[in-house]
Amino acid sequence: MSFKTISVIGLGYIGLPTAAAFASRQKQVVGVDINAHAVETINRGEIHIVEPELGSVVKAAVNGGYLRASTTPVVADAYLIAVPTPFKGEHEPDMAYVEAAAKSIAPVLGKGALVILESTSPVGATEQMAQWLADARPDLTFPQQAGENADINIAYCPERVLPGQVMVELIKNDRVIGGMTPVCSARASELYKIFLEGECVVTNSRTAEMCKLTENSFRDVNIAFANELSLICADQGINVWELIRLANRHPRVNILQPGPGVGGHCIAVDPWFIVAQNPQQSRLIRTAREVNDFKPHWVLNQVKAMVADCLTASGKRASEIKIACFGLAFKPNIDDLRESPAMEIALDIAQWHSGETLVVEPNIHQLPAKFAGHATLVNTHDALAQADVLVMLVDHNEFKAVESASIDQQFVVDTKGVWR
Repeated sequence: MSFKTISVIGLGYIGLPTAAAFASRQKQVVGVDINAHAVETINRGEIHIVEPELGSVVKAAVNGGYLRASTTPVVADAYLIAVPTPFKGEHEPDMAYVEAAAKSIAPVLGKGALVILESTSPVGATEQMAQWLADARPDLTFPQQAGENADINIAYCPERVLPGQVMVELIKNDRVIGGMTPVCSARASELYKIFLEGECVVTNSRTAEMCKLTENSFRDVNIAFANELSLICADQGINVWELIRLANRHPRVNILQPGPGVGGHCIAVDPWFIVAQNPQQSRLIRTAREVNDFKPHWVLNQVKAMVADCLTASGKRASEIKIACFGLAFKPNIDDLRESPAMEIALDIAQWHSGETLVVEPNIHQLPAKFAGHATLVNTHDALAQADVLVMLVDHNEFKAVESASIDQQFVVDTKGVWR
C-alpha cells in the first residue's frame, strides 16, 4: 500500500520539520496540533519556531498545496506521533500526551494504516500505544493480536536530530526503525525512504526505544564529566578550558565542554526514563543527571559571590547593581527554552537580585511570563553598556562575536568560556 496521505500529530520542533520533509517530496501531508495559533501560522505558510531552512520549506509546501495544518485528526495512510513526553513526580515518564494523541487518531484509523511513535519514550511505550488503539478500535486487529496479519501496522522510530540543523540531519542521518513485527518495520522503512537519504536500520520496538534513551544518556554522562571537572577546577584555581584543551591532545581523549547545566527535551529528560524503570542498575546514569542538575545552583552561587565582590569594589548598594544574563535557550542559536538551565539560572538571579536584571536572548521577542516584573529583555549592546556584572550562559554566535578585549566589566561569570 502506498502512502498518499501522511498525518503528523504534534507540530513542534520535530513534528513540523518532519511534516515539511514529507511535503517537500510532494506527498499530501496534514499536520495536527491542539495549538490553534500554530495551526493558523502554518496554514499561512509561516512557522512558529526558529529553525534554519524550515521556513522556506514550509512556505513552498503550503503554497504548493502539499501541506496543511488542522486541530483535528483526519483519515490518512500513515500517522506519525511526535508529541512531548515530559516527566512527572519523581522523574517518572508522563505518557499523557502520547495517550491523548493515540486516542485522537483511533476514530479515523482505517485498515492498512501505519502508526509510528516518534516521541522519546520509555521501553514498552509502543506496545502500550498499540493497546490504547486496540481498546479504542475493537473492530480492527493490531500486531499484538494478529502479528504479521494485523490490520494496523505499528512501529517506533525516534528522531536523532540537532536543533539548528534539523532540516539537514532529518534527511541525512540514519534512522532506527523498530517495528512490532517485520512487516511493521518494512512499512515504516518504506515511509521514511520518501525523504531519507540515510540508512533505515531495522530492529524491534523495545530496542529502538532503548536506543534513543541510550544515545541521550551517553551524551549526558559525558557532559557530566566535563561539568564536574569545571567544579573541581574552580576549587583548585585551574582554568578548566585550558585543562580540557590540553587533555584533548591525548589521541584517545575527547572531553566535552562544560556549561551551566544540560537542557532541552532530550538529554535533560531521557536518562530519567531509564532510571525510572531500572533504578538499581542505573547508578552512573542517575549520578550524571544529578551532577548536571546541580550545575545551575553552583552557577547561581558564583554569581552571588561575584555580586558581593562588585559591591565591595564599587561601593554601590545591591539595588544599584545591574546584572546582565546572556542567553536563555538550552543551546546556541535557537529559540528553544525547554528544560533550559540558562533560563533557570537567569530567573533565579532575577528573583534573588534586588537590583535590575537584564536578559539578552536574540532568538526571542519577549521574555516568558514568569520573568514579568523581575527582568528586562535588552540587546547585547545595551547590556554591555549598562551592566555591572555579566553572566554568560549560552554561547550564541552574536555573543561570540563580541571581542573579550572590548568588555570593560571586571565582574564576569562565564559558564561557556566565551570571554575567558
